[in-house]
Amino acid sequence: MIKRIIKFFDKLEDKTRGKLSHYPIIYAFLGGVGVVLFWRGVWHLADDINLGNIISIIIGTVLLLITGVFVSAFIGSRLIISGLIGEKKLSEKAEEEIETEETQLKNLQSTLERVEKKISDLEAGVGKE
Repeated sequence: MIKRIIKFFDKLEDKTRGKLSHYPIIYAFLGGVGVVLFWRGVWHLADDINLGNIISIIIGTVLLLITGVFVSAFIGSRLIISGLIGEKKLSEKAEEEIETEETQLKNLQSTLERVEKKISDLEAGVGKE
């Protein structure tokens, strides 16, 4: 029963994301409203059960640490990676650097497509033998 419910919402999410991705402003607005309403509910629940400030901080911290979300929720993995490799913030990068990175990514994509084609050709050749 639970697997059916999860499967239903998984398929619904895929369809919804597919359609909303064409309308990013509406997508962002709906996502923002959902997030705010979710946290409003959490906040009111904590108030209704008279959860004190310190207890809220302790329970929240423990939950975030146990689930591994603590660091990523506050600073994000991209920020950690860029710090580890000594990369500049995007706002500090010159336009030329950004364009160079884009060109490199396009070249890598092109190379990957050529490799995939060669592998496909090789597999087709092996199948004929």
